Amino acid sequence: MSTLKYCAKCLYPETKPDLVFDEQGVCSACRNFDNRAEVDWAARRREFVEVVERYRSEDGSAYDCIVPVSGGKDSTYQVLRLLEVGLNPLCVTATTDSLSDLGRSNIENIKNLGVDYIEISVNPRVRRLLNKTSLVEVGDISWPEHVTIFTIPVRVAVQTGTRLIVWGENPQHEYGGPAAASDNNTLDRRWLEEFGGLLGLRVSDLLEIEGIERHHLIQYTYPSEVELDRAELSAIFLGYYFPWDGYANALHAQAFGFKTFDSVVEGSLANYENLDNYQTGIHDYFKFLKYGFGRATDIANNHIRRGRLQREDAWRLVRRHDGRFPSTYLGRPLSEILAEIDMSVEEFVAVCDRFTNKRLFRCDNRGSPIKDAEGNLQLLNSPVE
Repeated sequence: MSTLKYCAKCLYPETKPDLVFDEQGVCSACRNFDNRAEVDWAARRREFVEVVERYRSEDGSAYDCIVPVSGGKDSTYQVLRLLEVGLNPLCVTATTDSLSDLGRSNIENIKNLGVDYIEISVNPRVRRLLNKTSLVEVGDISWPEHVTIFTIPVRVAVQTGTRLIVWGENPQHEYGGPAAASDNNTLDRRWLEEFGGLLGLRVSDLLEIEGIERHHLIQYTYPSEVELDRAELSAIFLGYYFPWDGYANALHAQAFGFKTFDSVVEGSLANYENLDNYQTGIHDYFKFLKYGFGRATDIANNHIRRGRLQREDAWRLVRRHDGRFPSTYLGRPLSEILAEIDMSVEEFVAVCDRFTNKRLFRCDNRGSPIKDAEGNLQLLNSPVE
């Protein structure tokens, strides 16, 4: 029986990809957050204005930037920040896998903030096939969506001649993106694939799926190197210039018409995020099966670092909500969600079992994870004694 190591400050386990612990047992996510105290955010805000000014259309005949949006709280916040400094953004959405009614409402709300908006929906028959294949092969039903979130805005930027893309949260806090660099500030394929990773699948792998042909995958691929060079495309992350906080972003968004769910979202601790996609519950559940933590842990850790929750209290909430079997999401039954990708609940459970990391959960004498009546698993140990 293995013992899982947890961060001494938050609730992240050692199984989280790309996480490291220092000599004090504190994880790199917490240390990165601690470094924010040294940041001069007023100076960063001024730097943001200076950077975007370099890309503003001089005569108003073109868009100042592309902003990828989903309709969620963060993308609503992104648009608000750009409008504050008088930019004329083109909002670009890669349509969500299984768009919820609430997600559609929040997309319409972003449009009504006063922006031009493009939504690109890929072939739904191909998309459903990719959702099912990526779930079965790599345990991630959201792989197609996570790829097109990056590829489609880049394609639109190249096609419209818009040189700046403004993404939201900065995956690496060390820098703000190529646009902030004094030299070599254009996007290349290597940079794009680092930040819009393919998560265990390559687009070329999809050609091995029966019925998938190259012309089905246009929106899942980046422009060519020649096109990228010609476009001189660059990007920034707002999270480098503003102290990113999902809860604060939600408050901003709600003040401008963003709608939340009518209760805590299943597997979460909040009612203000991941509201647009009925498949998100499946995605988050597989993270729990693989790594022993899910969406509730992510949210709890954000509150711990900001002093809004004590670690012990956060664990009580996480234990209540994290990793619950996704029998519903946003109120929709699992059977209905799976029907969209031609999968039964029984087939789904079999895929879940195959991706379950048995070293993390209590098992019976035969080595099979023990489940309660609702299909929930139990972690071997906890971060709080």
